[in-house]
Amino acid sequence: MLNWEFPYASRRAPVFARNVVATSQPLAAAAGIETMRRGGNAIDAALAAATTLTVVEPTMNGLGSDAFAIVWDGEALHGVNGSGRSPRAWNAERFSGLTEMPTLGWDAVTVPGAVDAWSALSKRFGSLPFPALFESAIHYAREGFQVGHITADTWRAAVETYRGFDGFMDHFAPNGAGPQPGELVRRPAIARSLEQIAESHGEAFYRGALARAIVANSEAMGGAMSMEDLAEHGTEWVTPGAQAYRRVTLHEIPPNGQGLAAQIALATLAHWDLRGLPPNGVESVHLQVEAMKIAIRAAFDHFSDPESMAVAPEALLDPVSIERVAGTIGQDASKLPPARLPVSQDTVYLTAADADGRMVSFIQSNYRGFGSGIVVPGTGIAMQNRGNGFTLEPGHPNQVAGGKRPYHTIIPGFVTENGAPRMSFGVMGGHMQHQGHVQMVHRIFDLGENPQAASDAPRWQVLPDYTVALEEGFSNRVAAGLADRRHNVLRVEPDAHLFGGAQLIYRLDDGYCAASDHRKEGLATGF
Repeated sequence: MLNWEFPYASRRAPVFARNVVATSQPLAAAAGIETMRRGGNAIDAALAAATTLTVVEPTMNGLGSDAFAIVWDGEALHGVNGSGRSPRAWNAERFSGLTEMPTLGWDAVTVPGAVDAWSALSKRFGSLPFPALFESAIHYAREGFQVGHITADTWRAAVETYRGFDGFMDHFAPNGAGPQPGELVRRPAIARSLEQIAESHGEAFYRGALARAIVANSEAMGGAMSMEDLAEHGTEWVTPGAQAYRRVTLHEIPPNGQGLAAQIALATLAHWDLRGLPPNGVESVHLQVEAMKIAIRAAFDHFSDPESMAVAPEALLDPVSIERVAGTIGQDASKLPPARLPVSQDTVYLTAADADGRMVSFIQSNYRGFGSGIVVPGTGIAMQNRGNGFTLEPGHPNQVAGGKRPYHTIIPGFVTENGAPRMSFGVMGGHMQHQGHVQMVHRIFDLGENPQAASDAPRWQVLPDYTVALEEGFSNRVAAGLADRRHNVLRVEPDAHLFGGAQLIYRLDDGYCAASDHRKEGLATGF
C-alpha cells in the first residue's frame, strides 16, 4: 500500500485518471491526452507527445535524436532500441591525436534513430494513422508556441556554445540570442520536415529528401555520414532485461544503454533491508551510494554496443558475483578510480497509459543540449552528438569504430509485480538516470511513498569522479555523517539542474496515479 502523505516540499499534486500522460513539457502532455481523446491508445499518445517535444523543448531533443522505449501492450513487455550507429567510415585513426571524442561538429554525429522508432512503434501498436500523431507538433512549429521558463533559460545559455555554427544560429537564434520565457517562437523549417516524415512514415528521413539534405551538409562540412549509413538504420526490438527486487521486478533496455547499472545496484541493495533503516538517513544513503558506485564502475568498464561487449549483461547480474561485491560494502566509502566516459543532463522522458491497460515508457535525446551544433539548413533538424559517448581508449569495448552504437545514458524504466504491470517511469538527466531509477524504486517499493512524493524527495547523485552530490532537502546531519564515512560530499545549490526530472505512472486497482517532477516544466494530466 502506498502512503498518500506528502512529506517533501512540492509544487505538484498527483493526477488520478484512467488515461494519463506525464511529460517534461505541458504542451506535449496535452498533445498526448488530445490524441487519446480522439481514439488513440497509449502508444499513439506517447508518440504524439514525443513529436511535439521535438518542437517545443528543442534544448533537450529533436528530429536528430535517438530513442528507447518499453511497452506493455496489455499482455507482454516489448523493448525498443532506437539508437543509431556511427558512420561506417569512422575508425580510430580518424580521431588520432585527440584525448577524447568530439562534442561538437559532424565528428560527434551518429545516425539518429528516433524517427524510425516512432514509425516502428506506430506500425506495431498504434491505432491512429501515423500523420495524426504529428498534428500538434506541426501546429506549434508553424503557428508558434510560447517558450517555457526553464527551456528559455537553457536555450539562451546554449547560444554561446553554438555561436560558431551558422545553421544553428539561423534556426534557433536568428536575432543572435535565445528567446525569453513566454516568447512566441515559430519553426517553419521543422514543420516542413515533420510533414515529410508524417507523410512518408519516416522514409523521407532515411532514404528521401531529408536524408539527402543531411548527407549534403555532412559532405560540405567534412563529415562522414553517407546515404548508406542512413538507409541501413533500423530500430531493434529487444527483450527488456529483468531484475527482481523485493516483491517487484525492474525492467530495463539492455546495453548499449546504462539501465543495467540500475539493476546491478538494486541486486546489490537486496542484500540489505533498507525498509528497516530511517528514510533519508546516513546508513540508507551510504548503502545506496556504495551499491551505485559498483554499478557505475561496471557501466564504465563494460557497457557498449552489445556486439562489442566482452562480458555478457547477464554475467554482470550473476547472483554469486553480486553477493561477493555486496560483501565488499563496509561502513566507510569505497575507493574507486574516476570514471572516464562523458555524461550529460539533457534528455526528455515521457510516459503514457490508457484505460485498456497499455503502458509506455519512452525517452529521446540529442544528448548534450541541442546536440552537435549541426542544424541541417532548411530542415530544422538538429543532429545529436551521441558519438561523444564513445571512448578513444584502445581495446575498450566502447572504443570508437564504424557502424557501432555508442554507450548511451538514456533509459526508460518499467516495473512489474507478479508478472503484471505496476509502473512506467524514468528520470531524465544523463548520469542521473540509472541513479534516479534506483531511488524511485527504493522510495516507492521499500518506503511506500506515492509517486509524487517519491519524485519530490531530495536526491543524491554519485558524480563521475565519485563525489556524492546532495540536493537541498538532506539535513546537515546526513551530509556530516556521510563525510564521517569518508565520502567526498558536495552540497548543491537549489535549481542546479543536476538531479534530473522524473515522470511516473503507477497502476492502481482501477486507473492510474501519474506524477511529474517539479524540477522540470512538465505536467501529469489525464481523463
